[in-house]
Amino acid sequence: MSNTLKPQISDAVKTAMRAKDSARLGTLRFLQAAIKQKEIDDRTELDDANIVAIIEKQVKQRRESIAAFEQAGRVETAEQEKAELAVLQEFLPQAASQEEVDAAIAAAIEEVTASGVTGGPAMGKIMALLKARLAGRADMAALSAQVKAQLA
Repeated sequence: MSNTLKPQISDAVKTAMRAKDSARLGTLRFLQAAIKQKEIDDRTELDDANIVAIIEKQVKQRRESIAAFEQAGRVETAEQEKAELAVLQEFLPQAASQEEVDAAIAAAIEEVTASGVTGGPAMGKIMALLKARLAGRADMAALSAQVKAQLA
């Protein structure tokens, strides 16, 4: 993968600064900080695949926060998290269609069962294949539920 996300995020920060869009700017700066922290921790320059993984983690955190805030009746905070989620999702690859997801699941199941693995270990191998094929393009929690349903 090429290294295009980092400059893209940097440009988005500059645009948000010029537009005086403080909510968007805060989210983008938080994302930049997470990327920089990972680079410092690993002592390496991150490529787009690693940046997408960071963005996915941030998206997952926002979804969990939204659910928690809505459950607690904190609508304003949930709306703020939804706005942050929308900003983060701009930098993820185009989401996979349901047909693509179904085809990837079927192929992964077929591949793993052909090697003779069944039960719990099959679930892990299938999810590993799907994560590689659909990283950043599908919600892994939803994929996991679909795979469990098909394996049952």
